[in-house]
Amino acid sequence: MTSHVAVRAAGSPALSVWSRLIEAMLDAVWLVDARTLRVVAANRAAATLMARDVRELLGRGVLELAATPEDLCFWGEVADGLAETIESDTLVRGADGATVAVTRRVERVAGDDGTALYVVVLHDRSAQLRAERALDDSVADLRATLESTLDGILVTDLAGRIRHFNQRFAQLWKMPAELLERRDDDAVHAWMRRSAAGGERVAHDAAALDAALPPSERELLRLDGGIVLERVTTPQRMHGQPIGRVHVFRDITAQLEANQRIQVLSYTDALTGLPNRRLLADRVEGALAMARRDGTPFALLFLNLDRFSHINETLGSAFGDRVLLDVAERIKACVRQVDTVARLGGDEFVVLVHQTDEQGAEAAARRVLAALDRPFTHGDMSFTVTASLGLALHPNDGATLDELLRRSDAAMRDAKRAGRAGFRFHRPRATPTTGPARSRLQLDHAMRLALAQGRFRLHYQPQVDLHSGRVVGAEALIRWRDPELGDIAPGEFIPVAEESGFIVALGDWVLGRAVNQAAAWLAAGLRLTVSVNVSALQFQQPGFVEGVTATLRGAGLPPQWLELELTESCLIHDAPDAMQRLHALAQLGVKLAIDDFGTGYSSLAYLKRFPIGRLKIDRSFVAGLPGEDSDAAIVQAILHLGRALQLQVVAEGVETEAQRAFLQQAGCDLYQGYLYAPALNVAAFERCLGVDATARGDLGPLPRP
Repeated sequence: MTSHVAVRAAGSPALSVWSRLIEAMLDAVWLVDARTLRVVAANRAAATLMARDVRELLGRGVLELAATPEDLCFWGEVADGLAETIESDTLVRGADGATVAVTRRVERVAGDDGTALYVVVLHDRSAQLRAERALDDSVADLRATLESTLDGILVTDLAGRIRHFNQRFAQLWKMPAELLERRDDDAVHAWMRRSAAGGERVAHDAAALDAALPPSERELLRLDGGIVLERVTTPQRMHGQPIGRVHVFRDITAQLEANQRIQVLSYTDALTGLPNRRLLADRVEGALAMARRDGTPFALLFLNLDRFSHINETLGSAFGDRVLLDVAERIKACVRQVDTVARLGGDEFVVLVHQTDEQGAEAAARRVLAALDRPFTHGDMSFTVTASLGLALHPNDGATLDELLRRSDAAMRDAKRAGRAGFRFHRPRATPTTGPARSRLQLDHAMRLALAQGRFRLHYQPQVDLHSGRVVGAEALIRWRDPELGDIAPGEFIPVAEESGFIVALGDWVLGRAVNQAAAWLAAGLRLTVSVNVSALQFQQPGFVEGVTATLRGAGLPPQWLELELTESCLIHDAPDAMQRLHALAQLGVKLAIDDFGTGYSSLAYLKRFPIGRLKIDRSFVAGLPGEDSDAAIVQAILHLGRALQLQVVAEGVETEAQRAFLQQAGCDLYQGYLYAPALNVAAFERCLGVDATARGDLGPLPRP
């Protein structure tokens, strides 16, 4: 026995030779006695494989080491002399009872002395089996991954033969199971060609779907039934060499439909289906390009329904939507196919009239108005809807969509002011030459800064008693000088403040400053009623009366020294609420006056019930006195009305002695205007009163406490 091999029958020279040979082998080897089927020699590799000492293997029967029924049969046949050579995969049992997978080769050999042995070579397959199981697991994972994806996957070799596919691929292409089971590549490819709508690519902008797609072959296919597939084909490589191609098919039908819906929604009005402002802008850009190329003119018609809010308020918004749909259909029916009818929102529509001049634009406007003249009918209800149209022509009225819209909108508003149910062309308006034109946006922003930074000031215009010549009051008038815009007249910024709602904050500031000044004068011995203008929006604010009360209390001014001047529109709008507020102010002790009387709409039925103390004749009626008979008649009528209602009457804008004399003779109570003094800052106002009281005896001494 060598140092490495245990030999059961050491006396046999043949066995000793075989023992030395098997020790040199890398695989595990047994020498088995052919007669007894017992191990007579084993090498160290066999001991390692079976986790046994070599000596433990000697003398053991091979049936003890077998681990499968097949082995028992095999060695039984060997014992009967029926089998001499075999090579197969099997299992052997180790010392701990664990089995080891091996590839076994058995060969019968015979020595010169007649000894018969079986040489059993066992190659350990454990690592191979582990690798195979890992590979099987990887393949199973890959298969599960491929089957779980929503994309169809087809793998082909370089010749186009199908190597792999998943079930999603079969579902997308609606392939019969028997076709796939046959593994007939030609039949599968033929099915795909027939299903892909003639093999033609889908006419869609693929770049819009995925701009970040990596370089690869990509196309869109429309299958029978309307399904759209996106196919991306990329090379398949192994060890840097191409071995085939991977085709990924994705159903993007829903995505394309969603994109189309988004496209439609982004360019059309949701209610009427007409082009919206965005699509109108595209169409106008096309018209502008044509005009630049060949000078072709075009026109914009801006249409706004008259009093449409009444329909929504009385019949509901759903009914109003049906009316808008009818209006849209009528407008479309009366314009040419080349023209565009768009809805900007609400009850505003725009018609782009291509290749037309002023005469053609007017004809289009008249067709639209005629279409709307026909009665509208919903159910058993018939009614009329009219519209006001504004027309702007390119290039005279603007070179961009914004300019044309702005000017056609302005023309539409002119049509509204002219009585509605008609049209007007845009006509340039004369702009003041005394200073730069200011946009409403610029003024609104500057006003807010000015109030925050204390740039507004109050001036006061004296109010004079026509009978005594005494100064008995002062009207507070706001003034604004901006460091960048310069002097800005109230007639310029007050309308902007009213439109934006800023007039509320501005009016509160005026009220507070004027009340504080009246309190200061009263404390100094000047008994002057200070008049403050109140805008309609400010008057309608919740808590207005409470705000006036708090302002008076904060300044310590008795209410009788404050007069609030309101326009007729303040009183007529929501007259019951106005009545309640006026009575609350009158109970507080505040004086009330109607400003610019005669320029608005007054109801005598309301006027006699309002707790008003004064009427102020607008300066437009005073300007023609005494020569204009109509102005004189109007002023006298107002004075008669004032006396009948026991109201004081104040004339504004008195600039000449003749005007003052006429008013005094006609029985007017007070006047104010440049004849006596313009609106003055506080210091100048006080100097005016002091100089006047000293130099002009007809005014008499100033009233004192």
